Amino acid sequence: MRTNLVLGATVALLLGAALPAPASAAAGVHWGPVQSAGGHGGYAKADVWISDFSAETFQVYGKLYDRDPHRDHCATVRARFHYAGGGTGWSRAKSTCSPSGSFRLSSDGEIKRVDVRVCVYDTARRTTLKCHHDAITPEIIAGWPQ
Repeated sequence: MRTNLVLGATVALLLGAALPAPASAAAGVHWGPVQSAGGHGGYAKADVWISDFSAETFQVYGKLYDRDPHRDHCATVRARFHYAGGGTGWSRAKSTCSPSGSFRLSSDGEIKRVDVRVCVYDTARRTTLKCHHDAITPEIIAGWPQ
């Protein structure tokens, strides 16, 4: 596999063609960390990337970190999509009880805003704790340096 990649890169350079960027680097904007409230020894944290707001299906993805030492506490992330045509909808929650895990949340159509919510999940009581959410809009992203 590595030999094919090296040969492909060499041929592309010889022909003057540009190599394509990895899909994750080309398609997303790094929003940054979203962290639940702390206390009682731990918290949940997500390193969040988002797709382009003009995409037909919007995606929120990244790494989720469980930073709570309690055995029954896990990290969970969820997104609330505000659709361009009106209405809202929640994604399914993605959770990890490991130190870290990947997540990908998708909308059902074009959106105008997304709220990313990160919480500690208490598995014994089946409830979320210490939640924090960030509201992300195209206007906020447009003001960022490229």
